[in-house]
Amino acid sequence: MVYVKDGKIIKIEGDPNHPQNEGALCPKGLAFTQYVYHPDRLKYPLKRVGERGDAKWERISWDQAISEIAKKILEIKDKYGPTAIGWGIGDGDRDNNLCNLAWLFGLGSPHQIGCDATYCLRPATIADKATYGQSNTWEVGPDMANSKSILVWGGNPFEAHLCSKGRELLRGLDRGARLIVVDPRFTKTAAKADIWLQPRPATDAALALGMLNYIISEELYDKDFVKNYTFGFEELRERVREYPLDKVSEITWVPVEKISRAAKMFATYRPGCVYHRMGTNMNTNNVQTLRAIDCITGLLGNLDVKGGNLLPAPSPFPRPASFYAIQSVKGEMGGSPPAEVCMARPGAKEFPLNFHPESPVSWLLDEHPHMTLDALIEKKIRAVIWSNDPIQGLQNSSKVLKALRALDLNVVLDHFMTPTACQADYVLPIATWAERDWIHDTHYINYVGLGQKAVDPPGEAKDEREIGGMLVRALGVKTFIRLDSIKEYNDWRLRPMGITFEDLRAKGIIGPWEIKYKKYEEVGFQTESWKVEFYSNLLKKYGYDPLPHYVEPPDSINTAPELVKDFPLIFISGGRTVAFVHSAHRNIPYLRELNPDPIISIHPDTADRLGIKDGDWVLIETPFSKQHNIPPVKQRANLTKAVHPKVVHAQSHWWFPEHQPNNEQWFEYNVNSIVTDQPPYDKISGSPLIRGGLCRISKVPVVVAK
Repeated sequence: MVYVKDGKIIKIEGDPNHPQNEGALCPKGLAFTQYVYHPDRLKYPLKRVGERGDAKWERISWDQAISEIAKKILEIKDKYGPTAIGWGIGDGDRDNNLCNLAWLFGLGSPHQIGCDATYCLRPATIADKATYGQSNTWEVGPDMANSKSILVWGGNPFEAHLCSKGRELLRGLDRGARLIVVDPRFTKTAAKADIWLQPRPATDAALALGMLNYIISEELYDKDFVKNYTFGFEELRERVREYPLDKVSEITWVPVEKISRAAKMFATYRPGCVYHRMGTNMNTNNVQTLRAIDCITGLLGNLDVKGGNLLPAPSPFPRPASFYAIQSVKGEMGGSPPAEVCMARPGAKEFPLNFHPESPVSWLLDEHPHMTLDALIEKKIRAVIWSNDPIQGLQNSSKVLKALRALDLNVVLDHFMTPTACQADYVLPIATWAERDWIHDTHYINYVGLGQKAVDPPGEAKDEREIGGMLVRALGVKTFIRLDSIKEYNDWRLRPMGITFEDLRAKGIIGPWEIKYKKYEEVGFQTESWKVEFYSNLLKKYGYDPLPHYVEPPDSINTAPELVKDFPLIFISGGRTVAFVHSAHRNIPYLRELNPDPIISIHPDTADRLGIKDGDWVLIETPFSKQHNIPPVKQRANLTKAVHPKVVHAQSHWWFPEHQPNNEQWFEYNVNSIVTDQPPYDKISGSPLIRGGLCRISKVPVVVAK
């Protein structure tokens, strides 16, 4: 709830009647007034007048900005074709997706560029599709509040999803649920656990296969569910025999006794649910890792039961128009371009189950981000409008900078002057959620919510959907999406529900609708066998191993022993912090108080051996950074037994907005600049090795003034 006085927000509180957070707010919500009224908010359209990166701008009108941007896009389209145009998809639910896809697809271009398309939503969606035939059992699916056992794998909801899944987890614990946490770090969530398993980073698939082996060999699985609703059990039994617990312990560093105890606890206290996040995804074996975890859920019959992992709940009415609307009018009036055009997406041929236009997850509409950077550098894509910050968000940051500077036209929509915005030809100021009327509806939730405009945006900042409409008209493209006004757009989105935005305003929230359990008893599972597939026919069809398996990381203590001499530590990054979302919020005073500097977590024994004390500035290098002559990244040491002596964890996406503009500083603290974007990738998703590679650290030398 937003309180306004004299046209200004004075206080923000949680709504106790909201179905998701029940009135709870995270620090970012509590500090949002500082975000809205920050003196550095972008307020007017800006045009570059110096060289890219010089941060020299002139203020221009919206008419001039849109006219010049549209003119340049059309020139590029006429000369090089529509596939020379792209859009960078933004973080968060700003309801900006459809309005940007309207002009992009209206031009006939398929290039939606997402920073995390290889490791976030897509690998989990593929694994779910291959196993259950449906997706999203990991996000809204875990029914923690009603579980008897909760397995949190590679996630930390008390930092990442404090007011939703974090709150649900606490409710489950209050009701007596057992908690098992799998994480290389002793997190706030691990502190609540009955059992904490600390695997070597990127070995999660081996751990899951070992747990499967134990559950099957001890006959702790749900025999009735396996007999009646699963396919490929015998094949899975044979596969997991390759992972006896002593072998798994050697791979993962987790003691045999802890693996068996965790597997027995989770198998015994049913129903149980699994909540897995980025820790399972950011490696080169992510789909098969997630497949193995999905098989645990299927083996125990913890699927679509109260307290288990729920399948997507069908809405009692049509949902608002979304990505699916784009797909339904493929090739017409601004719908998704025809399949032959979408094959121009980088990665469509190399990773057909992820990026091919006719794959089961094609509705996500993304492409391989690192291969797309190559397309920018090679001038195959010449103009991009970004709603994100790829310099901070993508691996190999110097390559991202090179790609941005290779563009003929680079446009950024944002609230602040980010590192990516500093490389733009035009920067367009946009409204925050408190400055727009919008619809809260995603695949993560089982309700449709209302977002109401509380105050006007500063200066001439505009709603992104209004900007999308301006681009559609200036480009002269046709689209079935209604963008003549925000009211028309909102009403168009709600038309499938048979209501208007004013109807939604009167209701506030529609839903949540009643959960129906064991839907598979009536309709089966949407796989080829109509059952949970331990042996995946979908993966077999695409030429992949139909059974889950473990693959050692490409740069690890086992696969690259020659590197271990120079790079003796295992590197992970990107663990969530409650203060920030990716590269955002580091300019917000309240939030920077919580996390003032980039932090690398180091075990005290390791630090003592290297002469590093708590609070020292530390240099971080990887084999990739050494090979490509990339300077080390600098972060402040946090000595803690929360990490293994052979593991360090560095916070990601770091930059100091107060130092702007300083191009070198963007790379000085952001660990993504030393993380590889190169193959080998995960064979199915295309993910590079983000967590689980090698590194070395050293104390920043003290310079003595002469």
